Amino acid sequence: MARLDALLGRNLGCSKTKARDVIAAGRVRARDGQGDVLSDPRLELDEAALPFAVVVDDEPLALVAASHVLLHKPVGCVTALEDARHPTAYALLEAAPLFPELRPVGRLDLDTSGLLIWTTEGPWLQRLTHPKRAVPRTYHAALARPFGAPPPEGVALDDGHRPTIMALAPLPREEAHPALVMPADAAAFATITIVGGAYHEVRRIFAALDSHVLALCRVSFGRLALPRDLPSGEWRTIAPADV
Repeated sequence: MARLDALLGRNLGCSKTKARDVIAAGRVRARDGQGDVLSDPRLELDEAALPFAVVVDDEPLALVAASHVLLHKPVGCVTALEDARHPTAYALLEAAPLFPELRPVGRLDLDTSGLLIWTTEGPWLQRLTHPKRAVPRTYHAALARPFGAPPPEGVALDDGHRPTIMALAPLPREEAHPALVMPADAAAFATITIVGGAYHEVRRIFAALDSHVLALCRVSFGRLALPRDLPSGEWRTIAPADV
């Protein structure tokens, strides 16, 4: 169970004390057809029945206890809560539920676009990123030249790391995800699915195969795929079962 004042504070991004002041001022009403003022800050709400619909200062608000968000990250922003040099992916989520508590599930570098998941739940984040879970990630890449065949013993990167490649194949240009930037000088395209997330892993894999990544986009993470109609910089809420 969750108390109204605590839940309201989290969803408004304010302290529980401030939330009590909002409730005491009669500014919170139920959005259940009755519109009754909710005046008891200790009102207990069943978390299993959330979201709970209210109206605060005539603005509808769905109270939630957890938030999971899929973002179409653009090229040119970093996966960070704040950065002195670059725009952040986090800033794009300002209107998302429980925005102050959202944290990224893994990272995409400055020059990589595509699917980036955010969550307020630490255990959920750990489950998706722990190496033992082996959650696959699929990327589409625009290449400077076709890649070579991986050696029978597997690809070895410049630091000796041997990535777990689950799938690797040429990709017809017309099948590339719309989120992939299309450089004018791209000579080939590829799709690759890996387990893991070492530093610049996909780019280093193609370098080891005598190619060079010009543009890169993550198109899926686990069972969750980046919607082809989701514009760059936009987000959608998701359920844990989707991943």
